[in-house]
Amino acid sequence: MPASTIQIIPVPGLPEIRPGDDIAGLIANHLRQLDFVVAAGDVFVVAQKIVSKAEGRVVSLNDIVPSQRAKDWADKWAKDARVIELVLRESKTILRMERGIIVSETKHGFICANAGVDASNTARNTAVLLPENPDQSAQALQDALERIFDVRLGVIISDTFGRAWREGLINVALGVAGLPALTDYRGQRDGDGKLLTATVIGAADELASAAELVMGKADRVPVAIIRGFAPAAPQGTGRDLIRPKELDLFR
Repeated sequence: MPASTIQIIPVPGLPEIRPGDDIAGLIANHLRQLDFVVAAGDVFVVAQKIVSKAEGRVVSLNDIVPSQRAKDWADKWAKDARVIELVLRESKTILRMERGIIVSETKHGFICANAGVDASNTARNTAVLLPENPDQSAQALQDALERIFDVRLGVIISDTFGRAWREGLINVALGVAGLPALTDYRGQRDGDGKLLTATVIGAADELASAAELVMGKADRVPVAIIRGFAPAAPQGTGRDLIRPKELDLFR
């Protein structure tokens, strides 16, 4: 049965992350300074941006030469043409370009605004790209944290996405390791005995969204620990959350 209580614990105070930094080591050292004891089953939700920075996914905009397409779009909507060029380069498919917003499918398969390219919370004239393989990043971080703390742990690499038909941004899971991405209730019966045939819960996305409540966008809290999540499903990956195109009713 799922745990009845879940705690969401922010981890503030980490230093600015730079290319090549050991995120697991920095997190561990900081938690030791806080006298925080990591427990088996804890799930570390880590902001994509610090993972990308550590992996060197920071681009100098001064090195970007915009294409004419990028220039035209930037001029029309008062955008930085260099950032638009990065968005075009990071996109596998452009789904929508309207009212200054670009919605695209990334090379990973994510559908999001601006292909995940972000110029906030990074040095001037730089932009941060998504990790090349978020699941691999999550797995590497899980392995490192488990070696340090000697307990089984979960890791979610999270990022902020918009949602069709609803206002407000939420955190979602890009990379997942050590926990299920989905909880499948199909084949079980509800409280009235009716057979469930379609209910599959995006558990990793729910955990990422919950963690954002204590991480914030401007508070510089890039890590949160979720305690009490008791999964009743096999471990999964972030790719499990990507809907195949043939099942997508909205493309």
